[in-house]
Amino acid sequence: MKLLNVAVVLDREKDIQQAVSEHGVLEELDGEITGYAILSHRWASGVSYQEMIGLMKMEEQERKEVVHRDGYQKIIKSCEQAMKDGYKWLWIDTCCIDKRSSAELSEAINAMYRWYQNAQVCFAYLNGIDKSDFPTKIERKFAKSNGWPEWFIRGWTLQELIAPTRVEFFDKDWVPIGNKRRFAPS
Repeated sequence: MKLLNVAVVLDREKDIQQAVSEHGVLEELDGEITGYAILSHRWASGVSYQEMIGLMKMEEQERKEVVHRDGYQKIIKSCEQAMKDGYKWLWIDTCCIDKRSSAELSEAINAMYRWYQNAQVCFAYLNGIDKSDFPTKIERKFAKSNGWPEWFIRGWTLQELIAPTRVEFFDKDWVPIGNKRRFAPS
């Protein structure tokens, strides 16, 4: 599995105008023995594998467009959280899978449950939550998704909630709003 090197991504972000190398942004590692965090999220204007590894080779205008996307900011915030929590590696589906390769995409789909299960922590980013309050009942503001934040109605949510031992939930501003153990009934 390809994992983001959290320190390299954050160092590159600090010096985005001066950086010239993509060395080590993504590395192929054994997820069975490497400790890593993983992100569960709703796709938005994401950043692809090709964009992530080729960011510094882009023309300045194209690079600016990529780094201003919500998806890029989500990568940076995820890396910051991973670093804060002591993780060197992070997996995010949008930028850690080379979707041009049907073999790699197929392998990722087949291995995804195991990857979530092997992660030390799963960061569940609830971009539709605008306050540090976990939704516990149907709310009118989520009418277009049956009263729940969109994260809860996605097809992949169940494995992303069940597989990891630790799931930490964050609101749209990356403020922690709780974890799986706190919300799961005893």
